[in-house]
Amino acid sequence: MDYRTLNPATGELVEMFETLTEKDLECAIDAAAGAYTSWHRTPLGERCAALQRAGDLLENHADELADVMALEMGKPVAQGKAEAAKCALVCRHYAEHAEAMLAPESRESGASRSFVRHDPLGPILAIMPWNFPFWQFFRFAAPALAAGNVVLLKHAPNTPRCGLDIERLLREAAFPEHVVQNLFISHEQAAGVISDPRVRGVTLTGSTRAGRDVAATAGRHLKKMVMELGGSDPFIVFDDADLEQAVEVGVAARCQNSGQSCIAAKRFLVQEPVYDRFLDAFVEAMRGQTVGPPQDETTDIGPLARRDLRNRLVDQVNETVWKGARVLTGGSAPESPGFYYPPTVLEEVDARSPAATQELFGPVASLFPFTDEMDAAVIAGRTSYGLAASIWTHDAERIYHLIPELEFGSVFVNGQVKSDPRLPFGGVKESGFGRELGREGMLEFVNAKTVWVR
Repeated sequence: MDYRTLNPATGELVEMFETLTEKDLECAIDAAAGAYTSWHRTPLGERCAALQRAGDLLENHADELADVMALEMGKPVAQGKAEAAKCALVCRHYAEHAEAMLAPESRESGASRSFVRHDPLGPILAIMPWNFPFWQFFRFAAPALAAGNVVLLKHAPNTPRCGLDIERLLREAAFPEHVVQNLFISHEQAAGVISDPRVRGVTLTGSTRAGRDVAATAGRHLKKMVMELGGSDPFIVFDDADLEQAVEVGVAARCQNSGQSCIAAKRFLVQEPVYDRFLDAFVEAMRGQTVGPPQDETTDIGPLARRDLRNRLVDQVNETVWKGARVLTGGSAPESPGFYYPPTVLEEVDARSPAATQELFGPVASLFPFTDEMDAAVIAGRTSYGLAASIWTHDAERIYHLIPELEFGSVFVNGQVKSDPRLPFGGVKESGFGRELGREGMLEFVNAKTVWVR
């Protein structure tokens, strides 16, 4: 298994890297264990200062990091710069709040004194995806590093330069050597890393299939794990919603990162009285999205990251249409070079078709009419995923009646679903388990150690 960059805008090979030998991998794990011995004893203030420096570097180098993302996985550069800025934000957030989050908590008991302290676990393997190649690493790593853990990074095979840049940037921020190591390793080698007793946990952001495989390996070896997996998020629009705003946000939510986002709105549920108005405005706005080279600042939608991903999306849309869906715009891949797919809107989608039951990883939106709150809840829940949902209404009673009926890790009202360093993020059902961000994310990879003193 080689790590290689194919420019998704042209399909051309840019560079390749060989996977580590078993000897080199053994040395890397041993170095991580050694680095942990000193890193977790480093004063918290020094660890947080390193995070602050990382935030500064991410901000200062946003342009070049955006260029790497555009070249390796096709992210439009304007969105790549925003991703780098968000990484800087999460580094600074935990640098500023780690002390309070990790502070010992006093508890009442029969002892003279009892409290819970939060100690790091050790080396953690991070298996990271290509779609947000910097953000999804830093949203895990910032709290994990602040807590005193060290990180072994297995990045996606099509974003090797992103992995190298993460390691380089953190060394420039004066994180000690081997506290963060980028590893070019195969899936089989990753399983070996998880099983190694020196490695104390694993986090994965990726597909549900990958999550099952990694969780099975981690479970066999009783390793702490967090799984951030796929999603098919509903975007629920009621008849009292601000339709203009809902359309604007809905299109942005569906097309961000060329539609390649777990938390993107994918199924648009619209109440019948406003369905036609929403549909007309939504289709027009989707047609207005600019598809083009990711290096162009005016591009809204770049190419999909890989040829096989584009081919899968084509198959999913074709099968959905074969099962009765109607294409309102888009719906077929262009003949031009690169892995492009146009913004697409489907309606009359069969409940058993891929657009209703699977995750479509590209700029494809499916519309579903509904009658009332309970009908919306039923349609929203007609999926094996449970990452996030978005509700659009100004009826407070309706909001708080509907929220308990939605089996998702997050519910956003009159806003786009997004991850925020101040709030826990994660899913239920086949969208995974565990949480990142917030204090909850900080405490995923620590030992909540009870101390009882008489």
